[in-house]
Amino acid sequence: MTKAIKFVALGIEHRHIFGMAQNMLDAGAEFAGWWTEGEPDVVEGFVKRFPDVPRAASKEALLADGGIDLVLIADIPSKRADLAIAAMEAGKDVMSDKPGCTTFEQLDRLRQTVAKTKRIWTVDFSERFEVPSVTKAAELVAQGAIGRVIQTVGLGPHRLNRQIRPKWFFERESYGGIITDIASHQIDQFMFFTGSTEVEIVAATVANYANPRDPSLQDFGEVVLRGDKGHGYIRVDWYTPDALPTWGDGRLTILGTEGYIELRKYVDVGNKEGTDRLILVNGDRCEYIDASGAGLPYFGRLCDDIRNRTETAMTQEHVFKVCDLSLQAQAKAEGAKA
Repeated sequence: MTKAIKFVALGIEHRHIFGMAQNMLDAGAEFAGWWTEGEPDVVEGFVKRFPDVPRAASKEALLADGGIDLVLIADIPSKRADLAIAAMEAGKDVMSDKPGCTTFEQLDRLRQTVAKTKRIWTVDFSERFEVPSVTKAAELVAQGAIGRVIQTVGLGPHRLNRQIRPKWFFERESYGGIITDIASHQIDQFMFFTGSTEVEIVAATVANYANPRDPSLQDFGEVVLRGDKGHGYIRVDWYTPDALPTWGDGRLTILGTEGYIELRKYVDVGNKEGTDRLILVNGDRCEYIDASGAGLPYFGRLCDDIRNRTETAMTQEHVFKVCDLSLQAQAKAEGAKA
């Protein structure tokens, strides 16, 4: 019988940790403990969700445990890289919430630490890895259903939920900028579906149009990408209106030479209730598909990678490249704004 992967969580500052931990449990892993500094608002719900998982007195106690294989990190974004480095230096593999880092200097140190320790540093790009319709789209693309992919259009609207956001959410140095933060999802999907490895940031913009009381908040961002195997357009924002029954109408359009796929990930306004609606149009199919049962293979593959020292969930170079491009686009946008 295969031994279960044993994981802990460090930094309970973002609710993304709920999905990260639950999906690892669903993949057969064992949740051995957690630590966070202070009492962030997220902790109350986290304890209700995982009542039997013990809280450690210090992160050092968890990192010193030789039985721990993997560390999940969802701390304040600007603190995630240092936690990841400490975990890898303690012999643990790491899954970080996005963004995995907020500066080029942090990314350089992460690269150096991975090279030195030979540990896995992965980022849970949840808009791909926690969305079954993306799994189905990947299967269709691999089957050649739309020919060669030449463009992705990724839309990542989010609800601001001002009343429940912590102070750091409105601090540019803490969250890293809207492109570094949110648009890293769409950059990941662009690279994955087009297969591009060499990518140019053609244009990038950030702005604050609706929240003048919070000058460090960026509530709009867009990016135009040109890769060696395709093109991409990205729009992200904090404008989801209250009437929408979920946090954002996230969409992805994948254009191929012989058809296209559109994903309505979280809601399909005016149509069937539910998530993960996929539209496929090609030479002989014009279909509306419920892809909610397509599965989330990333987490099980990561468990296998930890055991076998392989790269089936996501390659290490892909993670680094997505983070680098996100930081490049953020810098270009802020330079243009200045």
